[in-house]
Amino acid sequence: MPGELGALLRREGLYSSNLAAWRGALRDRGQKGLQPQKRGPQQRPPAGKKDRRRIEQLERENRRLTARAERAEALVSLQKKVAALLGKPLTDEDEPS
Repeated sequence: MPGELGALLRREGLYSSNLAAWRGALRDRGQKGLQPQKRGPQQRPPAGKKDRRRIEQLERENRRLTARAERAEALVSLQKKVAALLGKPLTDEDEPS
Protein backbone atom coordinates (compact mmCIF):
# COMPACT_ATOMS: atom_id res chain seq x y z
CA MET A 1 0.00 0.00 0.00
CA PRO A 2 1.15 3.52 -0.67
CA GLY A 3 2.71 5.21 2.35
CA GLU A 4 3.42 2.00 4.29
CA LEU A 5 7.17 2.36 3.97
CA GLY A 6 7.03 5.98 5.13
CA ALA A 7 4.87 5.01 8.11
CA LEU A 8 7.26 2.20 9.03
CA LEU A 9 10.26 4.53 8.83
CA ARG A 10 8.56 7.18 11.00
CA ARG A 11 7.52 4.56 13.55
CA GLU A 12 11.12 3.28 13.78
CA GLY A 13 12.64 6.76 13.83
CA LEU A 14 14.47 6.31 10.53
CA TYR A 15 14.89 8.43 7.42
CA SER A 16 14.86 7.43 3.77
CA SER A 17 18.51 8.57 3.65
CA ASN A 18 19.31 5.71 6.04
CA LEU A 19 17.93 3.24 3.52
CA ALA A 20 19.92 4.86 0.71
CA ALA A 21 23.12 4.68 2.78
CA TRP A 22 22.51 1.03 3.69
CA ARG A 23 21.81 0.12 0.07
CA GLY A 24 25.01 1.88 -1.01
CA ALA A 25 27.04 0.11 1.68
CA LEU A 26 25.59 -3.25 0.65
CA ARG A 27 26.31 -2.54 -3.03
CA ASP A 28 29.88 -1.31 -2.39
CA ARG A 29 31.06 -3.68 0.34
CA GLY A 30 28.56 -6.52 0.44
CA GLN A 31 27.44 -7.90 3.81
CA LYS A 32 30.53 -6.42 5.52
CA GLY A 33 29.22 -2.98 4.59
CA LEU A 34 26.15 -3.55 6.76
CA GLN A 35 28.09 -4.46 9.90
CA PRO A 36 28.29 -1.75 12.59
CA GLN A 37 31.25 0.55 12.19
CA LYS A 38 33.64 1.14 15.08
CA ARG A 39 32.93 4.44 16.76
CA GLY A 40 34.82 6.58 19.20
CA PRO A 41 38.44 7.57 19.26
CA GLN A 42 40.66 5.50 17.05
CA GLN A 43 43.99 4.35 18.40
CA ARG A 44 46.74 6.51 16.97
CA PRO A 45 49.89 4.93 15.63
CA PRO A 46 53.00 5.54 17.73
CA ALA A 47 54.70 8.84 17.05
CA GLY A 48 57.64 8.69 14.68
CA LYS A 49 61.05 10.19 15.29
CA LYS A 50 60.09 13.52 13.66
CA ASP A 51 56.87 13.68 15.68
CA ARG A 52 58.69 12.98 18.96
CA ARG A 53 61.26 15.67 18.15
CA ARG A 54 58.48 18.18 17.40
CA ILE A 55 56.62 17.26 20.59
CA GLU A 56 59.79 17.74 22.66
CA GLN A 57 60.40 21.10 20.96
CA LEU A 58 56.84 22.25 21.72
CA GLU A 59 57.09 21.06 25.33
CA ARG A 60 60.34 23.06 25.79
CA GLU A 61 58.70 26.13 24.28
CA ASN A 62 55.67 25.66 26.51
CA ARG A 63 57.89 25.49 29.63
CA ARG A 64 59.79 28.60 28.51
CA LEU A 65 56.63 30.60 27.87
CA THR A 66 55.04 29.44 31.13
CA ALA A 67 58.10 30.62 33.07
CA ARG A 68 58.00 33.95 31.21
CA ALA A 69 54.31 34.42 32.06
CA GLU A 70 55.01 33.64 35.72
CA ARG A 71 57.80 36.25 35.77
CA ALA A 72 55.50 38.81 34.16
CA GLU A 73 52.80 38.12 36.77
CA ALA A 74 55.37 38.52 39.54
CA LEU A 75 56.49 41.86 38.07
CA VAL A 76 52.91 43.13 37.88
CA SER A 77 52.37 42.08 41.48
CA LEU A 78 55.57 43.90 42.48
CA GLN A 79 54.46 47.03 40.61
CA LYS A 80 51.14 46.99 42.46
CA LYS A 81 52.90 46.67 45.82
CA VAL A 82 55.33 49.51 45.04
CA ALA A 83 52.48 51.72 43.84
CA ALA A 84 50.52 50.97 47.03
CA LEU A 85 53.60 51.84 49.15
CA LEU A 86 53.94 55.14 47.29
CA GLY A 87 50.27 55.89 47.90
CA LYS A 88 49.28 55.61 44.25
CA PRO A 89 47.52 52.26 43.94
CA LEU A 90 47.25 50.94 40.42
CA THR A 91 43.78 50.52 38.98
CA ASP A 92 42.75 48.12 36.27
CA GLU A 93 42.99 50.94 33.71
CA ASP A 94 46.63 51.57 34.70
CA GLU A 95 47.71 47.98 34.13
CA PRO A 96 49.49 47.20 30.88
CA SER A 97 47.52 44.98 28.54
